[in-house]
Amino acid sequence: MGQFVTRARDAARGAAFLVLPLMLAGCEPLSLTVLGVGGSAAVNHKISSTPTRTFTMPLLKVKNASMVALRRMGIQTEDVKKVENGEVITARVGSREIEVELESLSAYTTRMRVVARNGSFFYDGATATEIIVQTEKGLPRQARNSPGV
Repeated sequence: MGQFVTRARDAARGAAFLVLPLMLAGCEPLSLTVLGVGGSAAVNHKISSTPTRTFTMPLLKVKNASMVALRRMGIQTEDVKKVENGEVITARVGSREIEVELESLSAYTTRMRVVARNGSFFYDGATATEIIVQTEKGLPRQARNSPGV
């Protein structure tokens, strides 16, 4: 009987060890702690390196504000391409390649996603986030100076 209890307890511990990370998957900080520091650095870097923001502004106003923000930050714009439902701005600063995706969700709503690559494999989430912050700072001023929303 004692051997059965020991086996059952070992099986329960093994199941908890396998199931716990799955249960914590919705709570990123806890699941990453369970998975270890090395795993958290890779996942956290990937998750935080492509920030997005949705603005209650037409695409043209967000595009203009993002172009001003890039210029103010000293980031050289290389190209602006029209894509389905929006535009993509490509830029460069030093060894970083910047891609600003603007997607028109409606006539008065625009989603902005910024990817800053430092080389081909590494991402720079801080620069990408700052581009969004600077774009947001430029929007109220543009909204006051132009008709519409």
